Amino acid sequence: MDNERRILLVDDDKRNLEMLSEALSLAGFHVELAAGGEEALSRGGSQDYAAVLSDIQMAPVSGMDVLDSFRKTSPDTPVVLLTAFGSVDTAIQAMKHGAFDYITKPINLKELVLVASRAVEHYRLVRENRHLQSAFNERLRAASLIGQSRNMVEVFKLVGKVASGRTSVLIHGESGTGKELIARAIHDNSPRAARSFVAVNCSAIPDSLIESELFGHIKGAFTDAYSFRRGLLEEASGGTFFLDEVGDLSQAGQAKLLRALQEREIRRVGSNEPITVDLRVIAASRRNLQQLVTAGQFREDLLYRLNTVTIALPPLRERPEDIPLLAEFFLAKYGAEKNAAATSLSPCAMQALVRYTWPGNVRELEHVIERAVALATHTILSVDDLPPEIREKRNRDPDHKRVLPGTLSALQRERVFTVLESTHGNKEQAARLLGISRRTLYRLLDRYGLGKSQPHANSETFDRAPS
Repeated sequence: MDNERRILLVDDDKRNLEMLSEALSLAGFHVELAAGGEEALSRGGSQDYAAVLSDIQMAPVSGMDVLDSFRKTSPDTPVVLLTAFGSVDTAIQAMKHGAFDYITKPINLKELVLVASRAVEHYRLVRENRHLQSAFNERLRAASLIGQSRNMVEVFKLVGKVASGRTSVLIHGESGTGKELIARAIHDNSPRAARSFVAVNCSAIPDSLIESELFGHIKGAFTDAYSFRRGLLEEASGGTFFLDEVGDLSQAGQAKLLRALQEREIRRVGSNEPITVDLRVIAASRRNLQQLVTAGQFREDLLYRLNTVTIALPPLRERPEDIPLLAEFFLAKYGAEKNAAATSLSPCAMQALVRYTWPGNVRELEHVIERAVALATHTILSVDDLPPEIREKRNRDPDHKRVLPGTLSALQRERVFTVLESTHGNKEQAARLLGISRRTLYRLLDRYGLGKSQPHANSETFDRAPS
């Protein structure tokens, strides 16, 4: 059933309820009836609606009570209030409490249909805008899915091959390698991209909440079920459901998940009504699931269900050629976000990043660059701006002063950057140490994509972003 056309009509006058329901049904809405405020609150605890149209003057639960309840439990659902006691004060109170609109009796049926249509359209736009904003943020995060190494190129090829279908995918890799980014890339390049991408961290769900989180619940289903709640599987219907760290899911959770995936339907906790779900499932794990199966800690039938295609993400230490690309990306990202002074990394700092083993993978690299950008007061990030463990790794390396092979231009570039690093970006002092004029230094900086091509009278350090 299309929830975007479902309306709850509330009135304790049976005749009025039937008349309004007929008009709305003929206009193409799916109308559910509540013969009073108490029934409306009960229905709101077990179902979601695209709009609620409620009489105000009801006892013991008034239309204002219905409005207040839906504002708390279903803030996306617009509520329209109807009353024969049309006064300015009542209208103002209704709008102050968050009513979408206000109609006075006797009700003009054309006006009723028009207002209901506007309310339903508002509901659709709110949910669509929230999804689009979420998708936009996801695409920004996915921009850090960068790599030119052979391993990552193969991963990108595999993503392109599996994205167009609905095949289940299992992503394996250490923490911080970007498993969720790969899952989002698959979703964003699939026919389901316009629908929801719902992620759940299996290691963060207690056994007692697994059913409620995955399947949802109705109001009163258990002690703390104060309101109706859609489950994550239902939220993901039509889109992609991402199970992060699925290897941490309990045995009870594995059994419940397997049944839902096999039957493609769920039942909310406290309800016997089956709900069909259309899902594409992507799972990820830092642990070897086959070993967990052998150890009796993971269901083999669930592994078969999830493991149609496997994508193995290499750790960052196995693709050092990607580190400069990622470092430059994060530097640009956080430099722009924080309006920071830092605009580049010195060659020595970059070499230190490349030599480090990155136990936290790409996530750790991102945090290192973000910290360095936040604390830097000069335009070039030097080794001194990096955390102690990275500096110490460089100092312990007997080859840390070795110049990487390259062209004469590359050696010249490294020399210029090294001197500028030692002077903390002071151009006049750097030019003097290099034995060249400031004008020549500016030309070199322009060639390497830093600074301005012409010196300024008062410019002794690299140009900073405005603070």
